[in-house]
Amino acid sequence: MEYIPNRQIAAELLADRLERYKGQKGVVLAIPRGGVPVAAPIARRLGMPLDVIVSKKIGHPANPEFAIGAVSLEDVEVDKRSDVSQEYIQAEVDRIKQSLRQKYQLFMGSRQPVDLHDRVVIIVDDGIATGKTLLSTIHMARHKQPRRLIVAVPVAPKAAIKQIEGIVDEVVCLLVPPMFQAVGQFYQEFEQVSDEEVIRLLRQQDRSQG
Repeated sequence: MEYIPNRQIAAELLADRLERYKGQKGVVLAIPRGGVPVAAPIARRLGMPLDVIVSKKIGHPANPEFAIGAVSLEDVEVDKRSDVSQEYIQAEVDRIKQSLRQKYQLFMGSRQPVDLHDRVVIIVDDGIATGKTLLSTIHMARHKQPRRLIVAVPVAPKAAIKQIEGIVDEVVCLLVPPMFQAVGQFYQEFEQVSDEEVIRLLRQQDRSQG
């Protein structure tokens, strides 16, 4: 396979390879927004709840694109640096947490995040580019002491897979192309995923679980 037709077919192919976890105490964690259309069919097939994990990088004060850490709803990871003040980091953490709370509420309403402790946790995105977002997500999930931590993605570069394999129990990836520039180049259809689409898929999964 050289191309993935779309996120839905990617989801079915990944679900085939994750079938052995069906019925186990687990949770499928989607990285929004693109990860949700891939994660929803997997959660449905495995009979697991679907949750989203929202996180955002902390940018360096001199260069906001350069990540010096990451924040999720419950965790903070910061590089040890002497050139960034503690006040700046604290202010950024507070600001980012506020925006993440709003984002999580938009997607999940008043529902509390699923407790990952002692569960099979399957982290899903629609592809890995640099792997930075995913790495911070993995570290944050690991703090919760899951029974097994799995990353399932349709496409990723070899370097990112190697890096991730060292810190999770299993990586399931459909396509590891030798020449990699962007996730979208390996999809035949790669449309933007809207907030509305994310909310619809999450509600749908909630109903099927309920």
